[in-house]
Amino acid sequence: MPSHPRTCLILSGLASAALAPVPIAVLALAPTAHAQFALPAPSPPPDGATLFQNQCGTCHTLSANEPIRQGPPLGGVFGRPAGSLTGFKYSAGFATAGFTWDAPHLDAWLTNPQTVIPGAVMAYRQTNPATRKQIIDWLKDQH
Repeated sequence: MPSHPRTCLILSGLASAALAPVPIAVLALAPTAHAQFALPAPSPPPDGATLFQNQCGTCHTLSANEPIRQGPPLGGVFGRPAGSLTGFKYSAGFATAGFTWDAPHLDAWLTNPQTVIPGAVMAYRQTNPATRKQIIDWLKDQH
């Protein structure tokens, strides 16, 4: 056994008596292996339709012909006065909302619904501006 512990490599799990000490300097000069395989291409970001389905589709549909869920159907939401869809029971704050849905209102709504309409019943919040934009742009195309 060498007199200085830094001059040899001890591998755990192997009988140290069967190993010959290997100076650190020799290990430093040993060639290293490099991986020679391609990493898979990153997945493309989801499109607006996928984001809507995955993040909004639990509570919302697009068509008023589909069964109503917890939230109102969102097809044609652009240009619609907030809280005005016939046949949907909105929370009380919508009665005094006083605006028409557009990109800035939807962006603020998806960021934090309760700051746009206090007392609104919507738990979803989207903190990523790019994701909000994709959902909003897709909804605008569904008009």
